[in-house]
Amino acid sequence: YQEKYGKYDAHFIGQNSKKIYLSFDQGYENGYTTPILDTLKEKNCPALFFLTGHYVKTQPELIQRMMDEGHTLGSHSTDHICFPDTPLESCKEDVEWLHSYVKDNFNYEMSLFRFPAGEFSEKTLKLMQDMGYKSVFWSFAYRDWLTDDQPDPTAALQQVTNRLHPGAIYLLHAVSSTNTQIMGDFIDHARAQGYTFAKMK
Repeated sequence: YQEKYGKYDAHFIGQNSKKIYLSFDQGYENGYTTPILDTLKEKNCPALFFLTGHYVKTQPELIQRMMDEGHTLGSHSTDHICFPDTPLESCKEDVEWLHSYVKDNFNYEMSLFRFPAGEFSEKTLKLMQDMGYKSVFWSFAYRDWLTDDQPDPTAALQQVTNRLHPGAIYLLHAVSSTNTQIMGDFIDHARAQGYTFAKMK
């Protein structure tokens, strides 16, 4: 996918180096973003937070904290629509609304975009590129978003550490109690293996 779609400023995996990227999709708040941010601050670890319209309207304090602590904000669309099934003009309007809202309310101009559910087409990739966005996908994700069916923390930690690879883009969800529990250990393990956590620009 990186070879096929990279021409659209799409990122499915980073460069072949020991830099890796930690990203969270923020659709709604479940009480775990604060302890995750606490761990990231303690470990001096940068992350990307992809925001929906609902999240930016309901969690201004957490968004301000993300900014204050040096994290990167990205767009996850206003309404979490399926972009390939939506007319391009409507996709554009969805992205423009969130972009303007974040710029007007937080004085922050987003330049990274994550398609809801990772669903895209070449036309929507081109649209995002034309709008000045880089499309950020992932090279690792696991079933962490079901709040009533959370993975076992020990097994989850083993899974995320076993899948370390150069240029990894990790997709995690901040609604996960498991991710909150294992975050510090994961960061420590990755660094012990020679990896550094990088900011994507």
